[in-house]
Amino acid sequence: MSNNRKDNEEGFSKVNINWYPGHMAKTKKQIIQDLKIVDIVIELLDARIPISSRNPNIAEITKNKKKIIVLNKSDLADDKKNKVWVEYFSKKGIPVALVDSNSGKGIEECIRKIEEIMQPYLEMQAERGRTGRKIRAMILGIPNVGKSSFINRIAKRTTAGVGNKPGVTKQKQWIRINEKIELLDTPGVLWPKFESQEVALNLCYTGTIKEEILDKLEIAYQLTKFLLENYRTKLCDRYKINEKFIEEKLSQAQPENNNIYEIMLEIGKNRGCIMSGGRIDEEKTARTILDEFKNGKLGKITIECP
Repeated sequence: MSNNRKDNEEGFSKVNINWYPGHMAKTKKQIIQDLKIVDIVIELLDARIPISSRNPNIAEITKNKKKIIVLNKSDLADDKKNKVWVEYFSKKGIPVALVDSNSGKGIEECIRKIEEIMQPYLEMQAERGRTGRKIRAMILGIPNVGKSSFINRIAKRTTAGVGNKPGVTKQKQWIRINEKIELLDTPGVLWPKFESQEVALNLCYTGTIKEEILDKLEIAYQLTKFLLENYRTKLCDRYKINEKFIEEKLSQAQPENNNIYEIMLEIGKNRGCIMSGGRIDEEKTARTILDEFKNGKLGKITIECP
């Protein structure tokens, strides 16, 4: 791997990643139709990658609708960075809620904000004699952002299929949230092409697009590089590596990619990713780093900042 790393990096940066199954185009058309019958859009983002997990097509087609942004999986994200993202969206005039759909933290705040946003509209309807009308909300988000878990939690029941496959939620359905709100679920929608290597990597880190689309070793290498630059202490704590060892490796007079590769081998050794003959299993090491990031075992980490 070390001999080919430079070639791999150069090749990777030129990759034009396409990930747009036919059902995604059909779903987008359906969303445009359904927007006509809803009052507010709940846009679900991954708190670790709020920009990369935001579908630019969806942002465009919903721009004239009332909206609340839900930063889901906030329990896996850096608490300080969560606050920065809340400020970022708030300054743009978009209400935002931090939510952990697994524990339910932030769900009540999200419901309160939806009712708050819609209150002037409901009062106007009441003045016209239209009382008792429910707030119709639509939930939108890319695959694997935790939409099904969010729906299950906000509706206080198991209503949507939860799975790791992008687009596992299949049919359209209205879900009662409370006496004021009903929710229209939609399948997760990605966009036709990722123009940026960074966006594609971020979506791979969080499991939104399959790692098989890119080289798993390359993805783990890029993630390790990011962690060394931004969350070195967490990386060292998780994999029992001395920070002095990291500094020595990174200061070696050889290409940076070789230095980071050697640190990855040390991670593999410490996590028992060893093959017969004592060689480090690169693939298993890469899988370990990626899986443990996705599952929050490396601690609270945010990849993107405003």
